[in-house]
Amino acid sequence: MNDTIRLLQSHRSIRKFLTTPIEQDKLDAILHSGQLASTSSNMQAYSIIGVTDAELKKQLAVLCGNQAYIEQCPVFLVWCADLHRLSAASAMHGTEAQTDTTEHFIIATVDAALAAQNAAVAAESLGLGIVYIGGIRNRIAEVAELLKLPELVYPVFGMCIGYPDQSPISRPRLPLRAVYHRESYHTNNELAAIAEYDEATREYMLARSEGRTSRSWSEQMAERMASPSRLHMQSFLMKQGFLRK
Repeated sequence: MNDTIRLLQSHRSIRKFLTTPIEQDKLDAILHSGQLASTSSNMQAYSIIGVTDAELKKQLAVLCGNQAYIEQCPVFLVWCADLHRLSAASAMHGTEAQTDTTEHFIIATVDAALAAQNAAVAAESLGLGIVYIGGIRNRIAEVAELLKLPELVYPVFGMCIGYPDQSPISRPRLPLRAVYHRESYHTNNELAAIAEYDEATREYMLARSEGRTSRSWSEQMAERMASPSRLHMQSFLMKQGFLRK
C-alpha cells in the first residue's frame, strides 16, 4: 500500500458539488495528466470539450437525462473519440486516412477512455471529485450538434468535476477472482463469485438507501441486460463516419 494505491482505492463517484470554481492551474494539470496517458501508436485519437457556460451545461443536463449535477458542477468535460484530426494530418501528406474501420473506432474510443481515467485520478489527487456521465449518449445526435462536433468525432462520455459536497460510502466491487483469470478464462466459480458479490451489494444498497432497498447486483444487471438501450448508437456512429468496415 502506498499513497497512489490509497488514492485509487478511495474513489467515489461524486454527484453533489460545491460552487467553488476550479483553479485554472489545477484544471490545466488535470488535462495535461490526461494527455500523458497511454495512447495507441501515439495517435492521441481523442478530444475534450470543456463546458463551463451555465446555459450550455443546463442544456447538456437535459440531454443527458435531466442529471442536475451536470448543471451544478463547475466544469463538465465531454470526452470524444476523434479521428477527424488524424484525417487532417493524413491529408497534409496527400494520404486518405482509413477512418471508417472498426479497428480505428476501437482505438479512438480506448484512447479517450485512457486519457479520461488519467484525468480522473489527477483530479482526485487534487481534492476534487468526479463522476462519469454515460447519459451523454442518450440523445447523442443533439449533443453532437450542440457542441458542433465535426464528422469523425463522437462523445464517448461526460465527466463532472468539482469540489465534493458529499462523502458517499464506497461501492463494493466484484471479488477479484470473478474478474481475474489465471492463464485462461474460467467459468467454474463464476456463480459462486456472483453470489458472494450479491451479498456485499445488498448490504451496500441497504446502507446507501437507508433501508429502502436491498437489490443485489445480479438483480440489477438482469434488469439492465433485459432491456437494450441506446439502439440509435449504431446509425449515429455510421453517420459520423465510423464503423463502415
